[in-house]
Amino acid sequence: MRDVQTVSARVYLAPAEYVDSDHPAIRAKSQELCAAAADDAARARAIFYFVREILYHAADFADLNSYRASHVLKAGYGYCGAKASLFAALCRAAGLPARILFADVTNHISTPDKQKKFGTNLYAWHGYNEVRIGGAWLKVSPTFNSSLCEKIGVAPLEFDGNSDAILQAFDRAGHRLMSYDKLHGTFHDVPAKFLAAEMQRLYPDVCAAIRAGEYPLPK
Repeated sequence: MRDVQTVSARVYLAPAEYVDSDHPAIRAKSQELCAAAADDAARARAIFYFVREILYHAADFADLNSYRASHVLKAGYGYCGAKASLFAALCRAAGLPARILFADVTNHISTPDKQKKFGTNLYAWHGYNEVRIGGAWLKVSPTFNSSLCEKIGVAPLEFDGNSDAILQAFDRAGHRLMSYDKLHGTFHDVPAKFLAAEMQRLYPDVCAAIRAGEYPLPK
């Protein structure tokens, strides 16, 4: 009887519609990032730090292409779910099983302006990842780039390739920052059509503002 974990790992090596690990640009970037890596942990670290530094920025949630890994790579920005898609695709292209997870998270230092726009400090369907290294699934969240972390007073998240690296619990001043409040499970691909509809349902004002160009990319 085949080992269930081994079969599961193989599933998370396969390309998908949005985690398009078979795209030529994804394969080329993965090969470039991992060229000097000596082992799986080093490959995962190289991919993590590259994706972490992709600009964290909202895109039009209704645009299904914005969830596609190859699109995020070309655009150079994306929000959490889009960056998780890119991380998973680059890992799979490097031979590392990777999957996407979603959770509702609370931002405990959310500004009043942001809470007004979202109507809450609970952010639904935050996307992050698990990557399989040495027979274990490690949780990683390559979400916030370094310049954004500096702006909000948080140390950039680090990943050693041997233990979990999820969103920062506290800022530099010791104030509580992020907490994971509801887990939605693991996914082989981004449920893009569902997310497009769900974000519109939960945050109609924010979605309208994004479409209106009120969240321009930084110069």
